[in-house]
Amino acid sequence: MIVVLKKDPDEGQLNNLTNWLQGLGISIHRSEGEQSLILGLVGDTSVVDMELIRSLDIVEDVKRIQEPYKNANRKFHPMDSVIDVSGIKIGGGHFQIIAGPCSVETEAQMCGVAADVKAAGATILRGGAFKPRTSPYSFQGLGGNGIKLLLEAAKQSGMPVVTEIMDISQLKYFDDVDMIQVGARNMQNFELLKEMGHTGKPILLKRGLANTIEELLMSVEYIMAGGNENVVLCERGIRTFETATRNTLDISAVPVLKKKTHLPVIVDPSHASGRYDLVKPLALAATAAGCDGLMIEVHNDPQHALCDGAQSLTPKKFADVAKAVFALRPFAMTSEELNAQ
Repeated sequence: MIVVLKKDPDEGQLNNLTNWLQGLGISIHRSEGEQSLILGLVGDTSVVDMELIRSLDIVEDVKRIQEPYKNANRKFHPMDSVIDVSGIKIGGGHFQIIAGPCSVETEAQMCGVAADVKAAGATILRGGAFKPRTSPYSFQGLGGNGIKLLLEAAKQSGMPVVTEIMDISQLKYFDDVDMIQVGARNMQNFELLKEMGHTGKPILLKRGLANTIEELLMSVEYIMAGGNENVVLCERGIRTFETATRNTLDISAVPVLKKKTHLPVIVDPSHASGRYDLVKPLALAATAAGCDGLMIEVHNDPQHALCDGAQSLTPKKFADVAKAVFALRPFAMTSEELNAQ
């Protein structure tokens, strides 16, 4: 349920209303827009008398929200959320490119790639230390040592980092990590999502391989219900019957999510295609559709990469993609345009 208040409501009446609602066991999410103040009510709202609230002088309207996700719902929070990753802002018109190798391999590799992608326009460094792999015989990552190497590259480049967590037990390695990624295979690991809700760190949540948009938003709700509202969503392709690409990039997810939620939405064209030659056209398509950023895999020697070399760009190819993306940005769909349709 949302309560839309009139402009400049009387503070005394507003305090009385919020105290009464909290007394009923209702949590209140306050969202201030340019023209109105919205109170999002979370909890058992069946105990709330809508007509009584509607009759108050400070109230413009009262509406029930039918969607099961509340905190992530744009109806609760009409303005775009801006997520701050150690000084780098994502959302609300702030567009960022996250780049780096699929896996952390060596210090020289990480520091070299970090310098190259930063020079080309990337602002956040990625690199996997814990790797969820389909085969138990594939490279599983360097673990805690991998995070140390990633942080060293971050120190030398001056960029914040994002890396994936697979299990709650690994959280002890993430104290100095700027943004925690919850990967596609863990999108519905609800215990892990609950723990992410208590960290206070920005969370990058990837859509599952075969999950609907509503299921993605319900997973976000687990994190936000725990008190952490710093979430960025990532469309990374879904599994379909098509075999020409590793996954099928759901471009429509970008405008759909931008209508349904106030949270930033980025796109990972590398995992979506599984092919380096498709990264550029998919990155351009996602940018034109209005995404808030991209996540691109870059490796200094893709042919000898320990993980996902086929979808990784060389630093030179990445620079070409970044240049094309930034040139397209002035023509991309904005949240205001998407929501006005």
